Amino acid sequence: MTTRGVYKFLLRGFGAGLLPVAPGTWGAAAAVLIAWPLARWVPDAFYLILCLLIPASAWIGARGSALLRDEWGEDPGQTVLDEITGQWIALLWLPFEWPYWLSAFFLFRFFDIFKPLGIRRLEKVGGGWGVVLDDMLAGLYANVVVQVFLALNPS
Repeated sequence: MTTRGVYKFLLRGFGAGLLPVAPGTWGAAAAVLIAWPLARWVPDAFYLILCLLIPASAWIGARGSALLRDEWGEDPGQTVLDEITGQWIALLWLPFEWPYWLSAFFLFRFFDIFKPLGIRRLEKVGGGWGVVLDDMLAGLYANVVVQVFLALNPS
């Protein structure tokens, strides 16, 4: 497989970006489907793993988006590694319980789709980073909302 082929495979989220209708949602779902088993199998290392995967996937997403811009355009729907990265940010330091993860999923999709609070401005950043940074901020906002909820509603 060529370098471009590897980037295409990764940017498509291992194939999630090729699914019909709402590829970004499929990408975010793929992120959860990757993270949930990791959280269960290696709970003590899970957040460390996410903290390593997030910058790696962000860099690959930005680099690959810049490399494939001539072929795929600015921010094609099939590119979902940015959603995977943003969804992982949304999951950081949340309890391993499905209600919180589901909330993070839907909040991330809300922020990613509607792009409030400065998210849309990040799309204009060059070098492929605009493709990734808006999703990273959407993930941060989703995470903050769930964390505030947890802080206001202790068990």
